[in-house]
Amino acid sequence: MNNEQNKYDKSFEQCVKCTICTVYCPVAAVNAEYPGPKQAGPDGERYRLKNRSFYDDSLDYCLNCKRCEVACPSNVKIGDIILSARLKYSRKQPKLRDKMLANTDFMGSLATTFAPLVNSTLRLEPVKRIMDKTLAIDHHRTFPAYSGQKFESWFRKTARKQQTAYDRCVSYFHGCYVNYNYPKQGQDFVKVMNAIGYGVQLLEKERCCGVALISNRMEAQARKQAEINMASIRAAVQADMPVLTTSSTCTFTMRDEYPHILQVDNADVREKIMLATKFIFELVDSGKVKLAFREDYRKRIAYHTPCHMEKLGWSIYSTSLLRMIPGVDFVMLDSQCCGIAGTYGFKSENYAYSQKIGEPLFNQIKSTEVDMVATDCETCKWQIEMSTGVVVENPISILADALDVEQTRKLNNINI
Repeated sequence: MNNEQNKYDKSFEQCVKCTICTVYCPVAAVNAEYPGPKQAGPDGERYRLKNRSFYDDSLDYCLNCKRCEVACPSNVKIGDIILSARLKYSRKQPKLRDKMLANTDFMGSLATTFAPLVNSTLRLEPVKRIMDKTLAIDHHRTFPAYSGQKFESWFRKTARKQQTAYDRCVSYFHGCYVNYNYPKQGQDFVKVMNAIGYGVQLLEKERCCGVALISNRMEAQARKQAEINMASIRAAVQADMPVLTTSSTCTFTMRDEYPHILQVDNADVREKIMLATKFIFELVDSGKVKLAFREDYRKRIAYHTPCHMEKLGWSIYSTSLLRMIPGVDFVMLDSQCCGIAGTYGFKSENYAYSQKIGEPLFNQIKSTEVDMVATDCETCKWQIEMSTGVVVENPISILADALDVEQTRKLNNINI
């Protein structure tokens, strides 16, 4: 692990100063205060290693979208360098706002208990103005609604018992959004997996993947939660269950940022952590699973590639599954950052930049005249729905809606 971490710490030495990362940076294009990834990353790291006083708070404008890393011809871990510098050198302490936005399990548990009241209160303009003035959460931002029932509660009451009837099982890392905001996405996942002959189990213990904690400089808490997740993931893998997710950001965080940013080793199980769409596509592509679809399903659907999905290189799996649905008129959107970057776009000092970054994507979506947008990132969903008015769904939910469950079970000889 130490050798691996050292490799990433020193990757700035491979920078050839071509500046292609700056060309692809969505922040540099809209914010003159941000020096760009080359200067903020490899160039700045040389100075910071000599004297930490060279750290510049303008690094806080970085989205951690990783598009600079995708573009880099020399494989410099530019985003990791910037993020690590923020954790190591910044003297800023997380504000109350940052702690509230980053502690998704704590806030989600409170909000679901009083979901109707919380949802109606957060929609009130006076409340949003007060939050802007006191917490610097921008009043233009729309909060995602909370569910009155957690996904974990639904699973225990409704689905858990029947999962033991399946010979093959997967473990599901559902994430905060599914648990507290949109349990239906988790229910759709269970529906699809059961239709193709797989039972679903939840991890023994699951905590937020930690991406919001990392971006808000709460490294110690993020590491603690990562270690809890990794212990549960290892137990699932030892029980011969791959760990599937329906969030590209959760997947990326656990696979890449745990070792690179938090120094939490995952080498023994990393390849067993994957998006559900990748797992399902590979089963279909190998001929091990067959899918049947409803004849009456007709939708014009555009796909948005989330930034972390771009870094993973896995959008091909989600888009290929969507293209398999006979009734889908598929539109592939240009790969562009939506601008929200998790908690980034909620903050008053970032909101205008967030919207400016996403504007080309919003305009593209509006011009396509689609019924819905598909994406594998929940915060992209919030941003696109708020900024375009177009419904956004996860590919798994679209698959669940389009699937002819009974015929799929027959094709796969599932008699449970």
